[in-house]
Amino acid sequence: MLVLGLLLMAGAAAFAGLLIAYNLSGGPDYTVTLLGSDPFTISTLGAFLGGIALTLIFGLGMWMLMAGTVLARHRGNKRRRDRETARRATAERDELAGRLEGPGSSTSAADEPSGHRRPAGHRPQWLRPHGHH
Repeated sequence: MLVLGLLLMAGAAAFAGLLIAYNLSGGPDYTVTLLGSDPFTISTLGAFLGGIALTLIFGLGMWMLMAGTVLARHRGNKRRRDRETARRATAERDELAGRLEGPGSSTSAADEPSGHRRPAGHRPQWLRPHGHH
């Protein structure tokens, strides 16, 4: 939506700029010259209505650009909230695991075989060593 809005705005602005640049010598009824060809003849009312149409197309492109920006920002905020929630859940899980492995637990460093490392509390379960290197 963001890119489409930008394309509509650029297209309308380029078309209006080309029309103005190629048709500086106008009159009540004059032939429109665009990129070396004469596609049509236009009256003052037609030029006025064409300007209104180009303005509306440009406004639609601007609206789509702004809406796309707001949606992208909203998605970014949602991702940020999801990451923060996951971070808090991980910290809570690690804290509860620390309580379970706390001083009242039956396993201690003296009970473990030599060379065995205790799993780090911050590692996920699938990354923790299982008694072998």
